[in-house]
Amino acid sequence: MRKKIIAGNWKMNKTPKEAAEFCRLMKEKAASDEADVVFCVPFVDLYPALEELQGSGIAVGAENMHYEDSGAYTGEISPLMLKEMGVSYVVLGHSERRQFFGETDDMVNKKVKKALEVGIIPILCCGETLEQREAGITIEWVRMQIKYGLLGLEAEQAIRVVIAYEPIWAIGTGKTATSQQAQEVCKAIREVIGEVYGKAAAEKIRIQYGGSVNGKNAAELFVMPDIDGGLVGGASLKEEFQQIVHYQK
Repeated sequence: MRKKIIAGNWKMNKTPKEAAEFCRLMKEKAASDEADVVFCVPFVDLYPALEELQGSGIAVGAENMHYEDSGAYTGEISPLMLKEMGVSYVVLGHSERRQFFGETDDMVNKKVKKALEVGIIPILCCGETLEQREAGITIEWVRMQIKYGLLGLEAEQAIRVVIAYEPIWAIGTGKTATSQQAQEVCKAIREVIGEVYGKAAAEKIRIQYGGSVNGKNAAELFVMPDIDGGLVGGASLKEEFQQIVHYQK
């Protein structure tokens, strides 16, 4: 039985002071024995989040990282920096990184490999645009993203990756894929994992849905057989996040 994983992606929100206050407020409300809970926060919020959430059972993740340990990469953050701080997860290949900052499948693949190498769990994002969905190529597109993202990994490495399916047309728009649409793509992702790494690996890997997840639709999405939780955007910045974590209650 796969344990659910519910991660908040704060994006470019909350100052360090606001982050500390919010984590202090949520560390008991959002803690769960039934699911792994993660706050993925901006770099400047990592220290206050780690301090406030220490011992709470809620993990802290970064929203990006470089694929080199160190070097002349002004403005970048290395995986070794994150690891030493105590960061457990990192969001990689988010559509906003691909769209606005030119991240390629090759770059994302390098980051996934490096995260695993240093002991940080990558949350590998994939998803289609509205034009791709209307053209009927959603499954083919997402399968390609997954194959590129995991390229060169062995099965025991791949199963440590968390995959987040986020239809781009549903991110921050208030539109949500229906539970059936989300399940269809998450099932296809599990199938491609099975093709590449075998059935056992496909059964172990965790696949999230992301894209306007909120307290009202979380339960309907998370009970789908191939959806193992969510990557939550706007709602993770509010107390509403606890409703998503405790969707079964």
